[in-house]
Amino acid sequence: MKAVILAGGYGTRLSEETDVRPKPMVEIGHRPILWHIMKIYAHYGVTDFIICCGYKGRYIKEYFYNYHLQNADMKINLTTRDTTFLNDETEPWTVSLIDTGDGTLTGGRLKRVRHLLDDEPFFFTYGDGVANIDIAASLAFHRAHGLLATMTAVQPPGRFGTFTLAQDSVVKRFREKPQGDDAWINGGFFVLDPAVIDYIDGDDTSWERDPLERLARDNQLAAYQHDGFWHPMDTLKDKNTLNDLWDGPDSAPWAVWSAAPEALSSSTDHGPSAPRRNGDATSTRSYVSS
Repeated sequence: MKAVILAGGYGTRLSEETDVRPKPMVEIGHRPILWHIMKIYAHYGVTDFIICCGYKGRYIKEYFYNYHLQNADMKINLTTRDTTFLNDETEPWTVSLIDTGDGTLTGGRLKRVRHLLDDEPFFFTYGDGVANIDIAASLAFHRAHGLLATMTAVQPPGRFGTFTLAQDSVVKRFREKPQGDDAWINGGFFVLDPAVIDYIDGDDTSWERDPLERLARDNQLAAYQHDGFWHPMDTLKDKNTLNDLWDGPDSAPWAVWSAAPEALSSSTDHGPSAPRRNGDATSTRSYVSS
């Protein structure tokens, strides 16, 4: 399966960093947050990535083009320029780096990479947030419900698009950034069928508005509840918080790759009554919202 990651926005609320680099390249523990997100997926065997570049996208392209050079020890003969790599720390990933335009909105970026997707479900997320979400369980949940789209539901303070959850786990109404706390919000980490791209009109379409709202009205949007760790990186304070967690005495909560790798399952036997636990802090409950 493939994972599509949005990495083209301006990141204006983190201008201290994004004046010189795109937000997905802002570092947590000396690695871009984009790398952390990809490591989460890779822990579950997802190693085929489509990165939707835009603002300062050349930084992302240069990072991956020189990935081996940056992550391996090496010996160079300065006379002949022969280079020998002494170890290999390169990730076994395939990374497609696609220029989706500086000003393109989130839905438009996804629509621009449709030609790279297969006919099977794919993962879709933002390039500025981490979580210890159980990716395999979210896929099983998506397949068990048989809807076009599954979003991850999280419950931090209310500053993102919210929805109300119903017993059958189908989202019937979606609202972008209402006032108030304690609501379930869009935490990203979607599982989508390719047909959702038909809900996107073009470059000026925000994924969080018309497409999600229409999917909810059509009873095609499920909510996978994640009550473990989730944290966005919208501001300098968020960046510092994540670095403090990374540098702290315990493993960062989202570093699921420090445990034994897990694999995705092609079966659909993980129904809504079969939550899974990921790491030492994550539990999930599956249902659909209204």
